[in-house]
Formats: sequence, structure tokens, C-alpha cells
Amino acid sequence: MTGFSEPNNRRIKSAFRRLAALLLALVLSIAFAGAVSTPAYAETTLEKLERAKREREQTQDARENAEDTRDSLKIAQNSLLGQLSTLNDDLDQVSTNLELIESDIAAKEAEIANTRLELEEAVRVEQEQYEDMKLRIKAMYENSLNNGYLNLLLSSRSYTDFLNRNDYIEQINRYDQRMLAEYQECCRRVEETQARLETELTSLNVLREEALQEQRRVTELVEAAQSSVTAYANQISDAEATIGVLESMINEQDQGIASLQKQYEEELALSRLAAQSAWRDISQVNFEEGDRKLLANLIYCEAGGEPYEGQVAVGAVVINRVLSSRYPNTIVGVIYQNRQFSPVASGRLALALANDSATSKCYQAADEAMSGVTNVGQCVYFRTPIEGLTGIRIGGHIFY
Repeated sequence: MTGFSEPNNRRIKSAFRRLAALLLALVLSIAFAGAVSTPAYAETTLEKLERAKREREQTQDARENAEDTRDSLKIAQNSLLGQLSTLNDDLDQVSTNLELIESDIAAKEAEIANTRLELEEAVRVEQEQYEDMKLRIKAMYENSLNNGYLNLLLSSRSYTDFLNRNDYIEQINRYDQRMLAEYQECCRRVEETQARLETELTSLNVLREEALQEQRRVTELVEAAQSSVTAYANQISDAEATIGVLESMINEQDQGIASLQKQYEEELALSRLAAQSAWRDISQVNFEEGDRKLLANLIYCEAGGEPYEGQVAVGAVVINRVLSSRYPNTIVGVIYQNRQFSPVASGRLALALANDSATSKCYQAADEAMSGVTNVGQCVYFRTPIEGLTGIRIGGHIFY
């Protein structure tokens, strides 16, 4: 088995770097969408709807990436759990082998101790035999007048007795030689056995050290694997939490999209009704003092950077609403109708009115519109062009 925690940690970090980057991009995109400067036109419901759908797609992408990350982490965790199971089996086997080696060492040490006792006993017996042999030799050779070999032979009563006594002496000599040879062989055998056992004991000690090292190595791998499994579990939990947050965001965005979709459909219906509704003639409108300044400054806020034709078109949209029975019948009522023109809500129109920021062209466009001039027919909405929206294109706006 080889180490694996470092590659796994790199995969964890890489996966969550991607997820974090995606979430950061999503948050920033949503934040900047609300933080950009107010556009020079009223953001229509359709535009809000399209923007909400794009944000929802980004959130959906983030959730799918979070799910992919979670699934990848689970696959890696399951693989690691399999490796951990194998490592635990390896550790059990190594521990069992180590126990067997320890048992063999104990048995071998006991054999060596017994062999040493056998050697000590052989030495003791040999010493006794040696002392007995010295006594016999001393009795037979140094005390030859009484009990020595020569006296034993010379005191024979017959030739047959002489031969028997000589055979007896030879048997004693052969016995002593045999005892000496047996002792020497016993010592050699015991010493060889002891040397062999000590060699085997040395080998067993080497095996024990190797088994201990293997046990330490596998234990470290098991601990590393368990640590990685825990890390994966924590990362999976974080991914699950992220998925939950994103799912909540998607639910909220779906509700917002549904609400905007309904509002947009209502606006389309209102636009169609406006086209089909009763229309007053411009001569029937009584303009109040301040209407010209109000309309000119709204044109400045909505189309100050547009060509003159675009400024006239914005003024015409306001007057078209005044003429339609579906909208308020005054310029003040149309411009300050709830959620219709973004410069009203943002305060930009109030600031422009306070400074009378409208240019001469804006005033000229207001005058034309208030005189009944329209270059957009009966359009009552305008915005920046988007795919699928048809209308009259003037400058950077489409009127419908």
C-alpha cells in the first residue's frame, strides 16, 4: 500500500475552489446587477423577467456544480472507505503475524534455555566420568603393587584367567574411550543446536522488527485514511449545505420569475388594451404649469444621451399614455404612476428637477410631444432591445 492522503486532499481543495469560485461569481453577478448605475430608461417588467431568468440559470448552474462536487466527493470517499477496509485487514494480518513471531521467539528462547541446561548437564556428567576415570587410572597404574593392571594380570591363576583379566582391562579402556567419545559428540551436538537456535532467534528478532515497522506503517496509513474520510464527510456536509442554500435561492427566484411573468403578461395585455382603448385628441388635454419642465427633465433622465429622435419618442410615450384611457390623464399622473419610470424611484428625476438639468434639446422634444408629434405611433412602452421583442427601433431603445 502507498500513501494517498495528499492526492485526495488536492482533489478536495480543487473541487471546492471551483465551487467557491462559482458561488463568488454568482454572488458578485447578482450584487453588481443591483449596484450598476441607473439606466437612462425605465427597466421594463420584461427586462426584469429576463434578468431574473439569467440569475436563476446562474444559480441552477451553481447548484449543479455543487451536486457534481458532492457526488465526486462521495465517490472518492467510498473509494477511500474501501482502501481503509483493506488497510484494516492488512493491519489485522500484520498484528496476527507479529503475535505469531512473538510466540515463536518465546518458544525459541525456551529451547535455548533448555539446550543450555542440557549442555551444563553434559559437562557435569563428563566431569564425573573424568574424575572416575582418573581414579581408575590412578588405582591401576600408580598403585600397581596392589590393584594395578600389571598386578591384576600377574595374579592370574591360569592362562584363561589371564586372558579374561586382560579382556576386562580392555573393556574398561574401551568404555572410557566410548564415554569420552559420547561426551564429545553430545557437546558438539548441543553446541550446534545452541548455535542454530541462536541464529534462528536472531532471524526471528529481525522478523519481529520488520513486522513492527510494517505495523507502524499500516497504522499510519489507517490513521491518514480515517482522517481523509472525516475530511470528505465534512466537505460533503458543506456541499449539502451549499446545495440547500442554492435550492432555497432557486425557489425564491422561481417565485420571483412567476410574479414577473404574470406582471409582464399583464403589461402586454395592458399595452394591447391601450392600443384598442379610447384615445383623446391632443387638443383635449389641458397641460398644467410645470408639465413642460417635468417632461423635459424626464426625457433628460431617460434619453439624455440618445439622438434627438429618441428624445422625442420618449416624450411621445408619455403623451400617448396621457391620451389613452388606460392610463392617468395628466403628465404628472403618468410620470409618477407607481413603478413605471425608474428615475422616479431612484430619485434621479427629483435631482434633475431641482437643478433643471434638461437641455434645450430635451425641452424642444417635450414641446413637440406636447404638441401631438409622435414618431412611435401609439407605443406606450420602451426599453433597450432584447431578443424576441418587436417594435420601433430608435437609437438605443425599442418602442412598443
